[in-house]
Amino acid sequence: MSDNQNITLRLPRALLKRVKRVAADRDTSVSALMAEALARLTDEDRRYSAARKQAMAALQSPGSLGSGGERSWSREELHDR
Repeated sequence: MSDNQNITLRLPRALLKRVKRVAADRDTSVSALMAEALARLTDEDRRYSAARKQAMAALQSPGSLGSGGERSWSREELHDR
């Protein structure tokens, strides 16, 4: 028994015609093209979510810049002309 499930997909006629040409050029089916495109979309979304979560965690706990939390300069020194 297959783990695949059928769905109904409505596409504009012109788009379907182009998709069928691409499938034929690649010697595959429209279903295989759609499965590949949807797998790529969900993978990109998963990787984006993971990267966003990692970036947000990094913002919540910034790393040390080597100063030990102490500044060795004053505002006046920075703006001294």
